Amino acid sequence: MAQAEYAKRQGLFGPGSVTWRINREAVLLLGGPRALLLQLAHPLVAAGVAEHSDFRRAPLVRLRRTLELTLGIVFGDERSARACAARVRSVHERVHGVLPTATPHRAAGTPYSALDPALLLWVHATLVDTSLLVYQRLVAPLALSERQRFYQESKQSAALFGVPAAAIPPDLRAFQRYVREMIAGHELEVSPEARELADLVLHPPIAGVPRWLGDLGGVITLGLLPAALRRRYGLPWAGRHRHGFRLAVGLVRRTLPLLPAPLRLFPAARQAERRLRVRPSQPDDGRPPWPCASSFRSATRTWRW
Repeated sequence: MAQAEYAKRQGLFGPGSVTWRINREAVLLLGGPRALLLQLAHPLVAAGVAEHSDFRRAPLVRLRRTLELTLGIVFGDERSARACAARVRSVHERVHGVLPTATPHRAAGTPYSALDPALLLWVHATLVDTSLLVYQRLVAPLALSERQRFYQESKQSAALFGVPAAAIPPDLRAFQRYVREMIAGHELEVSPEARELADLVLHPPIAGVPRWLGDLGGVITLGLLPAALRRRYGLPWAGRHRHGFRLAVGLVRRTLPLLPAPLRLFPAARQAERRLRVRPSQPDDGRPPWPCASSFRSATRTWRW
């Protein structure tokens, strides 16, 4: 029984997983805007975000909530991880509408729903693809076998979010092909709503922060974004942007190994590691080890897709 309790305490992945190794790094925050721009490049996702959130007023709130829920699923114990996923699904049930503006391949009035398996898969894929990219560019390279393990582990999260098993690419190669085809094909069409929201991602309206500072911070986002999507968004990528991106990547890679764990790792990851130092036979005190099971409930009431 003690071992069964310990397995539940580990959660869905555990310290031996590649998922824990990658997602513990707080530097993954730098990939958040990239994932958002990939998601918003789908006009139906952009319409859902624009119409069912306070994104225009507080664009970084959605990124923060996505991060909190993702970390809850990755590092929470089994009960808490499933609670976080259930919160996401419950909000998705309320997000539906129609495309307000026509795009070259979609008529105005095209219906959308956050429960659409194709949209769920794309949003999930942007997080997986971005995590792999940012970790390898800013932290350390991964062997092919490690990338394959990470992808196989990510399929569990996809299922929790409601992506049907038949819709999930079976392996890393198929997943990478899916992402390439999405970027090169007609599914992603940068709508007027997406361009407006993208500007807010790159230049969030933070009091006292000038727009030019957003330009400096956005150089990493521009460098991580696929060139085809940079062009569709109409984002600049001149020599000074490429030079700035190289400097930023070099600075992060040199600085990261020097940082102590409290600065380098997400608090959720450190909390999970502390949780697993407790002996499996220790009785449960009844308190939830991750906020999704209790106090996080109030924060997620305003969560929007």
